[in-house]
Amino acid sequence: MTTEHEPSITVLGSTGSVGEQAIDVAMQTGTRINALSANRNAKRVEEQARAFGIKSCAMADETAAKELKIRLADTAVRVYAGEQGICEMIAEEHGTDEIVLNSIIGEAGLKPTLSTLQAGKRLALANKESLVCAGEIVMKLAREKGITILPVDSEHSAIFQCLRAGEPKQIKKILLTASGGPFYGYSAEQLRNITVECALAHPTWKMGAKITVDSATLMNKGFEVIEAVHLFGVSPDQVEVTVHRESIMHSAVEYTDNSVIAQLSVPDMRLCVQYALTHPARATAVISELDLFRVGSLTFAKPDLETFPLLRVATDAIRAGGAVPAAVNAANEVAVAAFLNHRIGFTEIFDIVENTVGQLTPQARSQSTIEGIFEVDKLARIRAEERISRHF
Repeated sequence: MTTEHEPSITVLGSTGSVGEQAIDVAMQTGTRINALSANRNAKRVEEQARAFGIKSCAMADETAAKELKIRLADTAVRVYAGEQGICEMIAEEHGTDEIVLNSIIGEAGLKPTLSTLQAGKRLALANKESLVCAGEIVMKLAREKGITILPVDSEHSAIFQCLRAGEPKQIKKILLTASGGPFYGYSAEQLRNITVECALAHPTWKMGAKITVDSATLMNKGFEVIEAVHLFGVSPDQVEVTVHRESIMHSAVEYTDNSVIAQLSVPDMRLCVQYALTHPARATAVISELDLFRVGSLTFAKPDLETFPLLRVATDAIRAGGAVPAAVNAANEVAVAAFLNHRIGFTEIFDIVENTVGQLTPQARSQSTIEGIFEVDKLARIRAEERISRHF
């Protein structure tokens, strides 16, 4: 039985790849699961709720929430509806050591992140858009509440672990690794013929469709640069992306004495979830042991910013600050959705994002309040959709 002194977890985005893995880790470690949220998959949430004795569930889609209420009518599970419902569920009291793991995809994860911090709960963050769109606001609130954000992305979890070897002021450089995606080494001409099916075939990680496409365009890595700047208090120039095809070294930190501390393991997100649950302690492994003899060698290369321009666009956005990163994210969400729906080609994603950001007015760029950021997000989505409808 869970007591107030034992960790427990609420999983936001429980039917996605990270959410399912978080539930697996909770099962293996005996961590109590308090509550779940998802978007539309009421059937899967019902299965999860019944299997783990969940107290509360929330569905972002209100029709799905009605369906879930019917499915769970014979239980005492409380069902919340809509974005506001997710935030209300987060505010529930589940014990002093509760961790909220936010693995919601996209900008929709921002308000739940803010609600978690406002409630004074520990946040295990797998929703990168929270920091991409409103990093300064999120980090300021975390500091005010005295909360350390526990990163769940493999790269940021690795950096977080490596930073235990030194002081923040001793950081010289962060080495942020990238698999390179399925199209590493391709020319711009080759990318024009990429299909949705090809883009979803990631060489290493099993992820949702949107994140898999972002990995293929290197936008995902651009977002991770923005995350690193906010999470670790470094400048964009201190974050160096290196393509590491083997996905064994998940990132590293170079200190002022030129010592490089790296975190290595088999590529398995469950380690990142486990470390967030047990930090600062380590626990018995839930993943396979790394066999370096079998790996044989590790390789590193510079990313191709000409062929994959979105990494540069994201880095430029964090240098610009304000609401520019939020606009990049919004345009990218619209463009990737259009690609997955076969409305545009793969390289058109690049064009839509760059064009949308290029149209931002100085006033829009400088927005720094949460209301201003949401307004720029909305405007960028409209502009991106207009370009898709007009040109493709």
